[in-house]
Amino acid sequence: MSNIAENIRRVKERMEAAARRVGRNPGEIRLVAVSKTVDAERVLQAVQAGVEILGENYVQEGKKKIDRVGHQVGWHFIGHLQTNKAKIAVRLFDLIHSVDNLELAEELNRAADQHGKVLPILLQINLSGEATKFGASEEEAFKMAEQISRMPALAVAGLMTLPPYFENPEEARPYFIHLRELGERLRREKILRLAMRELSMGMSNDFEVAIEEGATLVRVGTAIFGPR
Repeated sequence: MSNIAENIRRVKERMEAAARRVGRNPGEIRLVAVSKTVDAERVLQAVQAGVEILGENYVQEGKKKIDRVGHQVGWHFIGHLQTNKAKIAVRLFDLIHSVDNLELAEELNRAADQHGKVLPILLQINLSGEATKFGASEEEAFKMAEQISRMPALAVAGLMTLPPYFENPEEARPYFIHLRELGERLRREKILRLAMRELSMGMSNDFEVAIEEGATLVRVGTAIFGPR
């Protein structure tokens, strides 16, 4: 318990310091503790230590933990979501970070409508062009945003990206700047029902740089729970 609690304290201190360096209100930035492969008991320790949002990469693994931990915290889905898992994801998660195509959006919209809810989502954008990463292209983002904004059971809340891994976090900065600027361009389109208030970017090795460039959600796993 003490190690996880201490790790969370340090991460939050670093988040606050990064925000203050650029004149941001630390309260604008939320920590998503990435609990992929972490057992439910250690997840509960993180909750007891003050974590308010947990992020899962796999629907079935997430379901087991949600059944054990409950909804005393928020649950975000941050991994690649297969269309055939959309229905269960709608029931389990409060925010989907990784909507990267219209087929998935349509399935989420149908499922959310059946449940009588409006599901917040983020559009995942692949800014690096890496074939190993999921995400829509920057050009596709505008068409996706416009079409998904017409889906009544979805609410586009912002953007997410996963830049290449760099030993030096400064090398990730251009990707974070790019995502922030893309969000600003989308806002200028004045598409109805398009909020664009969230930027999900930054992980254990680079979340401070992401915060300096406008992140509102940082996805931190290793710095809290240790190496997988």
